[in-house]
Amino acid sequence: MAGPAALAPVPGDGPVSIEIANESGAAVDEACLAALARHVLDGMRVHPLVELSVLLVDEPAMADLHERWLGEPGPTDVLAFPMDELRPPHPAGARADRGSAEPGPLPGLLGDVVLCPQVAAEQASKAGHDVQDELELLCTHGILHLLGYDHADPDEHAAMFGLQDKLLAAWRSERGSGDPESQEGQEGQG
Repeated sequence: MAGPAALAPVPGDGPVSIEIANESGAAVDEACLAALARHVLDGMRVHPLVELSVLLVDEPAMADLHERWLGEPGPTDVLAFPMDELRPPHPAGARADRGSAEPGPLPGLLGDVVLCPQVAAEQASKAGHDVQDELELLCTHGILHLLGYDHADPDEHAAMFGLQDKLLAAWRSERGSGDPESQEGQEGQG
C-alpha cells in the first residue's frame, strides 16, 4: 500500500469540490474520475457547491472497511458513506432527479465514495472491459448511493441501474470513448 495521500481538491470546470486520495498503490486516472464525478453530480442536478470525496484503497483496507461497516468479510468493490447529518434536508424532501428546477442537495459535504482498484480490476477482467471503465461504473454507483439510491428490491434496482447506465452513456458519449452497452446490467456494485 502506498503511503497515505492527503486529500486535495482536484481542479475542474466548476465550483464542485471533488477530493481524490489514492492510497491503493494502483495507478489510476484520478483526473478522469474527478471529471466523471463532476459529470454525475451535474447530471443529477446536485448543488454546485457540494463537496465529494473519493478514496481509493487496497484490498486489505477495503476488507477492513467492509467488515467494520457492513459486517461482511473480504474486500468489496465500492462503499458509500453519506454525510446526511451535515446538511439540512432538501426543501420539501424532493430529490433533484424528480423534476425539480433547483439543484439539490444543498451545499455541504455529500459524503465519501471508497473504491478498490484491485477488486475493480478482477471484475473488469471477468466482464471483458477496461479497468478504468469499471472504476467509472463503480464511482457512479457510489455517488448514486450517496444521493439516496439503493437496489435492495427489484424496483429500486431497475431505477438505480437504469440511471447509472444513462449517466455513464452520456459520459462516454461526451468523451467519445467506451462502449456504454457493455456496462449495462453490471451486478458487482455494492
